[in-house]
Amino acid sequence: MHEHESREDYLERILMIQEKHNTKEVHAIDIAKDMNFSKASVSVALKKLRQQELIIIDENGAIILTKQGEEIANKIYERHKTISKWLISIGVNKETALKDACLIEHDLSDETYQKIKEHVKNYQ
Repeated sequence: MHEHESREDYLERILMIQEKHNTKEVHAIDIAKDMNFSKASVSVALKKLRQQELIIIDENGAIILTKQGEEIANKIYERHKTISKWLISIGVNKETALKDACLIEHDLSDETYQKIKEHVKNYQ
């Protein structure tokens, strides 16, 4: 996995956990459990995200996306949802579509993504 993919995955996961639990309070342990990673691995990644000024960790250990971090997370999460819908629309089962969307979302050109987005919009 490329470093930018890992960074994007963590930012997206923070956003997904916020949405799933309807809260802005996300902690390292939540990410570790959700991604099935060790807390140590998550801590290393969070340190890098903090150094890149993509997250802030408050005094209670809550992880807060910075404006730039939130922009990246939203972009990747939108791609994830759109690509998943597209794959499902062409007959891929939901579980496989969700996994494959994670693989595709990072490296797809903007042109190809926009065409998939148009297809999904027209499909609904």
